Amino acid sequence: MKKTMTLLAGSLLLGNMLQAQDATVSGLKKVAERTTHDDTTYKYNARGWRRGGLFNFSLAQGSARNWAAGAEKSSISVAGYSTLFANKKKGNFFWNNNLDLGYAVQRTSSVGTRKTDDKIDFYSKAGHQLNPKWALVGVFNLRTQMTDGYDYDYLAKGIRRRVSGLFAPAYLLVSPGVEWKPVSYFSVMLSPISARWVIVSNDPYSYYYQDGSIPLPDGGQEVPLAALYGVNPARKVSIEAGAYFSANFFKEVFKNVSYKSRLDLFSNYLGKRDPLTDVKISAEPKNIDVFWTNSIAMKVNKFLSVTYNLDLIYDDDVKQFGPNGDSPGTQIRSLLGVGLSAKF
Repeated sequence: MKKTMTLLAGSLLLGNMLQAQDATVSGLKKVAERTTHDDTTYKYNARGWRRGGLFNFSLAQGSARNWAAGAEKSSISVAGYSTLFANKKKGNFFWNNNLDLGYAVQRTSSVGTRKTDDKIDFYSKAGHQLNPKWALVGVFNLRTQMTDGYDYDYLAKGIRRRVSGLFAPAYLLVSPGVEWKPVSYFSVMLSPISARWVIVSNDPYSYYYQDGSIPLPDGGQEVPLAALYGVNPARKVSIEAGAYFSANFFKEVFKNVSYKSRLDLFSNYLGKRDPLTDVKISAEPKNIDVFWTNSIAMKVNKFLSVTYNLDLIYDDDVKQFGPNGDSPGTQIRSLLGVGLSAKF
């Protein structure tokens, strides 16, 4: 399942690249060949910096009364997304920085207010250009979220238990490698050895019951929050080293329609420690961690746009799924929004 899912993710991204090179697409006007960051709106200043960003805000409201098919009496959802970038270029040196922020909440008459999206993703890449297509690069990536997330049916009792938060977890990666960039809107970076830290520093135990002791008739001991992400709560940090692959695609595929995608794969060479017993576990490089994020933005007019976001994550250390809630699983999140957008 893990290999199939990884191959599927890679095949889909490769298919997008090949489609972008199709003769039909290549025959479009030049304006449809530009990436958003290569738009003439963004120009390098005297110091070699180019800065800008995109912002989208959407609001949806619904209501129903005596609806035979069944519907929420009232619902409202609010979502905001922002992409900020600051790129520097001087001679053969370049430094690209990208910050993606997203947050969305929904309130319904039946379950109240719940978070439906929350992300902080900072991606920084510096490098030296060897020739037009190849470069030596170094990547720094930080992923976490802004606010607490909850399991709203903990122990199948309708209990709300905190299962995530700011820097709980956080994924920090440092990776040197080589980059191949055959066209301006697509690049592939490969590193044979990278370092990754998984951090759960914000209340790593986060028990619902005092000291984590579940009262009778259920009984037992709660699993600490950090252990849900493969981190020993006493240590708060898990260190990994392995191979890293990152493919980036960012292009205005049609006029006023842009597609942004990033696929990250990480294979850990090091052995791990059981987050509960601290016993050494042998390395399993075949268990590849997958992070795939996609965003489609369709501009209706100067201020109105339609956006669709799809994120897919697989991490063998995140064991919160399956019949008993103790198995890894593919995490998928998507959100469609219509709202106001601005470029700056």
